[in-house]
Amino acid sequence: MGRPVTDEAVSLSSPAAAGGPLLTHPHGELLRGGRPHRVLAGSLHYFRVHPGQWADRLARLAAMGLNTVDTYVPWNFHERTRGRFRFDGSSDMERFLALAQETGLDVIVRPGPYICAEWDNGGLPAWLTGLPGMRPRSSYRPFLDEVERWFDELLPRVAAAQAGRGGPVVAVQVENEFGSYGDDGAYVAWVRDALVEHGITELLYTADGPTELMLDGGTLPGVLATATLGSHGADAAALLRARRDGEPFVCAEFWNGWFDHWGEKHHVRAVTGADGALGEILDAGGSVSVYMAHGGTNFGLWAGANHDGTALQPTVTSYDSDAPVAEHGAPRAKFFAMRDRLLALTGEAGRPLPAAAPLLAPRSLEPVPGAALLDALAAVSAPVASPHPLTFEELRQASGLVLYRAHPLLPRGTHELAVDGLHDRAQVFVDGAPLGVLDRESGSLAVEGAGARVRLDLLVENQGRINYGPLLGQGKGILGSVRIDRRLVQGWRMHPLPLDEWTPDALRRAAAAAAPAGGSGFATAHFTAEEAADTFLAFPGFAKGFAWINGELLGRYWEIGPQVTLYVPAPLVVPGRNTVTVLELERFGDRVDLRDRPELGPTEEYVETFS
Repeated sequence: MGRPVTDEAVSLSSPAAAGGPLLTHPHGELLRGGRPHRVLAGSLHYFRVHPGQWADRLARLAAMGLNTVDTYVPWNFHERTRGRFRFDGSSDMERFLALAQETGLDVIVRPGPYICAEWDNGGLPAWLTGLPGMRPRSSYRPFLDEVERWFDELLPRVAAAQAGRGGPVVAVQVENEFGSYGDDGAYVAWVRDALVEHGITELLYTADGPTELMLDGGTLPGVLATATLGSHGADAAALLRARRDGEPFVCAEFWNGWFDHWGEKHHVRAVTGADGALGEILDAGGSVSVYMAHGGTNFGLWAGANHDGTALQPTVTSYDSDAPVAEHGAPRAKFFAMRDRLLALTGEAGRPLPAAAPLLAPRSLEPVPGAALLDALAAVSAPVASPHPLTFEELRQASGLVLYRAHPLLPRGTHELAVDGLHDRAQVFVDGAPLGVLDRESGSLAVEGAGARVRLDLLVENQGRINYGPLLGQGKGILGSVRIDRRLVQGWRMHPLPLDEWTPDALRRAAAAAAPAGGSGFATAHFTAEEAADTFLAFPGFAKGFAWINGELLGRYWEIGPQVTLYVPAPLVVPGRNTVTVLELERFGDRVDLRDRPELGPTEEYVETFS
């Protein structure tokens, strides 16, 4: 049995707590070690930056005049498969914390268990939300038991890095914007208690949107309440002070930019507007975290998705977010404007920026077609048989593609091929010929029959699990049925294709698993580099697919934009021969470009106002 669920108020963030937190607010003023202090933080997610660049990006935050870095911890990044924890390589959170301390930065850790962050499934593992009857982000006992097991692994690592033990961690967040989701106060209190019982003694806080509704649902007595916002900082300060007498104003996320969805424009925010809104927070006496200070990249298939009530809105590979420090590390005008404001506030001398990473010279590469799409995907994955279509969750697959194959008898004439419960996108083939694309939960195509059996293939893509709102945890694949007119198609063979789990050797085998044919499938291109250097890949003429560099999955590309180039960080480029591999789902282009600057698409300004 796990710990009981209670919403009883306890004192968890007072200096009397074991050892006493470094950050306190005994009389409504934030203190650090007993002295007046402003948290001037920037969000930087270690899981969105190549570990070989962590030190560089942290130094850039320090050069911006920030004194703190904050980061989420995505559960699914560390426990992709239940019971198999990873805290090495790109998952080495403890090394990231140590580098932050070496850089002279305090650290705020946001362990969730839910993080949103435009990250796949809001950071919750797909195996977890796929459990029958699971109710995430609630007092549902099976959910709490899994969270406690995860916290048993995670929190001792965070606790060991706290300021009270000589480390950099000065604050830990309780859940994440829960007031935007629900009102199960006992659950939020349970998370708070779990943090304390696992050794967290530094400042605890909650973070919610600056509305009565959101603050009612997400705050706790005795735990500092903070706000997340993009504008109207003075109004948020007034609201929090009216509700939380004796607490300092803290903006836990200041949205100085915004993320992008496929098929929309690239969101930016004007320098003057962003810097002015930052000034409003500081003029209100607030502490702040700039979200994002450096956005980084949704490498692999970690990009999440939203849902507007009608359709899925998958997030692009880049998480640049128009941040002061761009995806590839370059300082924007926004960086310098905010740095000037922050240094004027603190009176400190600025720290130097690290040198820019070298860039590869631009060039065009000729792609060499490899294995044809359907032949290759069928060849590299052993099929799973079932009378009905199985979901990704039933196949124990988190991300990527599933090739669904059946052999229905098609009567003569025109018929409706309908798919119900499609998540998210299906390319439909009959006897290997493309029939069309379905990208809504329910959809249909016309198909011609000749009174014979056909090979029906549906190549279904998970375009990112929903990370925000009531559809969190929704399944992927074909959750319903496939019909020819009124008749169900039965007798399926599913080929699981978890692209982001493929090793470099598995990728090479896939690219050579069949002969080229049909203008889609695998292709490779090669280039030579004298040294490790940044570059940006573009795929003119290609339609939609996935790209790898030297066996590392960079992410998705898609001609609908807005994102045009994929960022290739220097640590993924080797001196000598390098290989670009693409899996093109629809149509090969005639070249792959290495470019010397990012192209994130046509822009539109976005400012969150909560109006």
